[in-house]
Parts: sequence; C-alpha cells; structure tokens
Amino acid sequence: MNDLDLLDWRERIARLYLSDLDLTGFRAERDRLFAEHPQSPVPAPDRPGFTGLRYYPPDPSAVVEAPLRPADGDLDIDTGGPDGVIRYRRVAVAETPWGSLTLWWIAAYGGGLFLPVRDATCGPESYGGGRYLTDTVKGTFGRGLTLLPGDRVRLDPNYLYNPSCAYDDRWACPLAPAENRVDVPLRAGELAYAH
Repeated sequence: MNDLDLLDWRERIARLYLSDLDLTGFRAERDRLFAEHPQSPVPAPDRPGFTGLRYYPPDPSAVVEAPLRPADGDLDIDTGGPDGVIRYRRVAVAETPWGSLTLWWIAAYGGGLFLPVRDATCGPESYGGGRYLTDTVKGTFGRGLTLLPGDRVRLDPNYLYNPSCAYDDRWACPLAPAENRVDVPLRAGELAYAH
C-alpha cells in the first residue's frame, strides 16, 4: 500500500497548507504527521522517540513582498535517484531583499512551482543543501509563497522546510541551484533535523 500511503500523505500535506491554522498550529500538525504517518520522511527507527521538528522562532518581520520579472531558460537537475534528470523551466525571478530568487516550473506531467533556497544558515543551522519555500508537486500551496496581483509575490520564510533527503538518505531531492543561493541568513522556518 506504499503508493496509497503516499497519496494520503500528499493529500494531508495539501490540506494542511490550505488550512486556516496559524503558524503554531501548522507546525504542531506537521510534527504530528511526521511522527505518525507511514510516509513520513523521518526514518521509522527514529519515530518512537520523535518529539517534533526544530524551528526558528516565528518572525513576522521576515515576510516580504517582492516584484517578479520574467525569466526564461531551462535547468536540468540530476536527482541521483530513480527520478533521474528532472527539467525545470525558469518562470520568473523574485527580487527580494535577500537577493534574486528564481521561481521554477517542473517541466514534467502536471508540472508544479518550485522555489528552493540556500541561505547563509544552510550548513551551520539549517539543512546544508538548502530548504524549500514551495514545491506544489508536494502540495505546499499558499503559505511560503503567494502570488499577488501586479507581478508580485509574497514570501514567508517562516514556512521554509527541509527536503525529504535532510531526514534520510533513502530520499533523493533536487537542491537549490546556484542562482537560488543568497548570502544572508534567513533565520526563519525549519532548522536542521537532529537525529
């Protein structure tokens, strides 16, 4: 039933992201899913003692609105796993106070918006490969990234989260490409996973 469990996991994640929970409630529900769900990226042997993920304190001042400018071109990322090489298309570039960040569209069946970020906390405080602000293929709608009228976007780093490979080597994840690396620390969202 792994495929049906995965379907259930993705549905629960999408419902969580679309819920009206505040950040504290959102984090508590996410922790519960990570502790209990069979498709949790937390390794099964770690789950009995799992008490929740680690987060930076909520920071409302971290939320920004940024203009978008058009972008084009493709990027191929080898996941190193069964997904092989995945092609991403540049959709737009958000001009944030932290630096420019490219919004990617996954150029596969169904597509999806993807915004990976690697900031100065990655390695010493948060996952070294970077974190995601949204990956709509995985159901992360409307919290970390919200499209606004007038070619603008609202970014809320309090919802930065680790890719599945941050918890267990059995997962292969696309990481932030060079153009999505910023030199400033984003001390918001999820911290590195403590095994």
